[in-house]
Formats: sequence, C-alpha cells, structure tokens
Amino acid sequence: MSLLPHWPLAGLRLTTPHLELRLPDPDRLAALASLAAEGVHDPAVQPFTVAWTDAEPEQRARSVLQYHWRCWGAWQPANWELNLVVLRDGIVVGTQGIGARDFAILREVRTGSWLGRGHHGQGLGTEMRAAVLHLAFAGLGARHAVSGAYAHNTASLGVSDKLGYREDGIEHHVVREQAVLLRRLRLTAEQWREHRSVPVEIEGLRECLPWFGPDRPAGQRPQAADWEPGHH
Repeated sequence: MSLLPHWPLAGLRLTTPHLELRLPDPDRLAALASLAAEGVHDPAVQPFTVAWTDAEPEQRARSVLQYHWRCWGAWQPANWELNLVVLRDGIVVGTQGIGARDFAILREVRTGSWLGRGHHGQGLGTEMRAAVLHLAFAGLGARHAVSGAYAHNTASLGVSDKLGYREDGIEHHVVREQAVLLRRLRLTAEQWREHRSVPVEIEGLRECLPWFGPDRPAGQRPQAADWEPGHH
C-alpha cells in the first residue's frame, strides 16, 4: 500500500548535479541519526542556536529522530518544517531544512542544515541550500528566504554569500554561557534569480502544493508583483 495518497511529501524529490534531497524513510532517518552521533562540527565551537550537538552521541541521534517525528506530526499548511535528507551517491551525508509560517500570505521561508563532519568542505552546503531555494522561489513562489549564522561560522556565511543573501541585521545570543553575535541574512526572489547557478530539478511538487499553502499551481511562474523585494 502506498503512503503517497495520505502523505504526498514522501514523493517530493529535489536533484542537483551531485545530490538528491528527499523526505527520509525509516532507514535513511536512522542513517541520519547515526551520522549525527558521529559528529556534525568541531566540538570546540557551537554553530547552532539550540545546542543539541553538545549532548552525548546517543542523545544526539535520538534528538534527530524526535525532531523529524515532531515536525511531521505538527505539519500544517500555515506552519510547516520540511526536513530532507541529503544523499550523495545514495549515501546520507546530511540534512537540509526549509520552513515557513503563514507562507500563503508572507511568502517567506527560512532554512537550516547540517552535514556529517566527514562531508564538510566539498561544496555540498551550497548545492543543498540551492536546491531548497529553487523549491521556494521557482516551485512555491516565495518572495524572501531568511537565514542566520553566528559570526564565527564562516562556512555557513560563505554559502549565503555565494547564493546572493544580503545582511538583515544582528542578534545577540547566549551559547555555552558566552555572548555571541548572530548575523541575520535575507535573500529576495530578484537576488536569487541573479545569483542562481546550480541546476535543480523538482519531482512530485504538484501533489504537495496544498500542504505548503501557496495559492497557485506548480509550474506557474509568479507574477511580476510576486518578485518585488519588499534558522536554523
């Protein structure tokens, strides 16, 4: 029996020259949890606002499972979090998320991601974020995408710079009992069109559209007004 009639998100696929992004099945979700247990970043720094990676390996793995299950269970068209596993040659290398509140009105998405530590420095972060930005702007008709990174997270900031994001202010956070500076970043649809360089193909979006809350059919180009400029 197919899950697709009840959960069409399971059929959504984003492909780039080197990667495939899809909703994880149980085996791939288990692989992602194991990847988290092995390590996501240099333990000397904490790149996440929620310091989930400071836990012991088994707890890190469990938190990945619980987070995905929680997002699935809480999904509403007015408030959703789509967390896709990233596959390279069929191997799970990380996860790329995209989410929104009141997307049909605000046309704004946020993104967040991580890669297994052994997959850093290979250009995958740029390619996987480019995939969900294509989904947002070309597939769903978004006007804006927002992200953020701590000032010391040069890898994430570099990805944002390549993709055309602009500065959108700062925030002060406390991480590991220290004050840290978070740089907010924003990408408009117009900036995305100027900087996009990664070819992306989308499969299975039409059936998913009601789940995201947009008001236009898949494949229909946003009108000119939709392209005007205005977490992790």
